[in-house]
Amino acid sequence: MSQDHHAPSTSSQEATFGGGCFWCTEAIYRELRGVEAVISGYAGGHVDNPTYRQVCNGETGHAEVIRVRFDPAEVDYGTLLRIFFATHDPTTRNRQGNDVGPQYRSVIFYHDEQQKEIAEKVLAEAQSERADGRPIVTEIIPLTNFFPAEDYHQDYFALNSSQPYCQLVISPKLDKFRKEFASERAES
Repeated sequence: MSQDHHAPSTSSQEATFGGGCFWCTEAIYRELRGVEAVISGYAGGHVDNPTYRQVCNGETGHAEVIRVRFDPAEVDYGTLLRIFFATHDPTTRNRQGNDVGPQYRSVIFYHDEQQKEIAEKVLAEAQSERADGRPIVTEIIPLTNFFPAEDYHQDYFALNSSQPYCQLVISPKLDKFRKEFASERAES
């Protein structure tokens, strides 16, 4: 399963995001300073304990998401969100590149009202900063459920970095993140 960067702090918080394939978002957040654990999973659907195959069929209502446990003394929720908006296309409904379907939607599942307020503020900032003016379609909805994905999805990029999908899709996203957010990265 997910490996911790370090032991959880007593003030750890959690965030849940869907920004396309969870392999991509997981790889990015695993490199972020203050992130204690990242778990790929499914959220927002109407089937308990769905399988990857069920979610990929697009009929369970789930999004592929990551649950991030973080230390807010090292990285705040707003920073997590700014990285979220910078590392996927929040203007495409139910797709990221060639990954198409409702499971790939851009979505922020907030855990409490404070997260909702911060998410709405950061989304508005991200929209005002868009040079192309395209509207952001990211959903901001309450977290009602989360189911960890199968073990083989956890830490996927680290375990499969030579696979074509990893090389063609995830590596470029990681390179962009590493350049834009160098100061936010954990020390290796």
